Amino acid sequence: MNILDKIIKRKKQEISEAKSKISIQQLKDSEFFGRQTFSLKKTIKSKSGIIAEFKRQSPSKGIINDKVSPFEVISQYEKFGASAVSILTDQDFFGGSFEDIISVRNSVNIPILRKDFMVDEYQFYEAKSIGADIILLIAACLSPNQVQEFTALAHELNLEVLLEIHSEEELKHINNKVDFVGINNRNLKDFKVDLQHSVDLKNQLPKDIFSIAESGIYHEEDFNFLKNKGFDGFLMGEYFMKNENPGKKFEEFVSNVKI
Repeated sequence: MNILDKIIKRKKQEISEAKSKISIQQLKDSEFFGRQTFSLKKTIKSKSGIIAEFKRQSPSKGIINDKVSPFEVISQYEKFGASAVSILTDQDFFGGSFEDIISVRNSVNIPILRKDFMVDEYQFYEAKSIGADIILLIAACLSPNQVQEFTALAHELNLEVLLEIHSEEELKHINNKVDFVGINNRNLKDFKVDLQHSVDLKNQLPKDIFSIAESGIYHEEDFNFLKNKGFDGFLMGEYFMKNENPGKKFEEFVSNVKI
């Protein structure tokens, strides 16, 4: 069993526990459920194109940065031009929580991606209830039919959809309703990074879809390389979060790359 399989197994247990405690109706009655969502389609071209991530830890890297708060980091991301922010809500493997989104929602005026492993309709109502604007669908743990059904549900809730793929086989998960296709430069099963592999996959995407380069962007040269290859957006977290002051690192990065 690889790490992705372990995460999904645990995620299904979490969802079962959550359903027994909080109903979908209770989620609909929450503070943020009826708010007007922000659109990454509107901000991806008008700002840096970077979806800057708040991430405390990961299965492959362990603790990255557990000394900073979501607000101090994310407020800086927004100030210096992030098109959106990504916030991990998985607790067991990534050290995240719903509170990480809730605590900044009223202070952030750009889209928030709830980054988690979405395998059940219930999670979409959760995402809406905590103030997310975008959800992540990972092709590696979903069927093409599930992607289609989950995309339709997300849009009913006025949430945008970022579909993440890593292989040519996963191109079949793309449908004409997903808002963005993210290509993960890091393989979720063995964590190897290959930027050229991502470029090769991008060249097989539908021409009219927004493409997002995800993970494994460790240097300004990596960003410029992917930008020159036509990616519309960039999901980055570890590069900033491993610094004592992630917001300052983000500011420096944006000033040095070709936006």
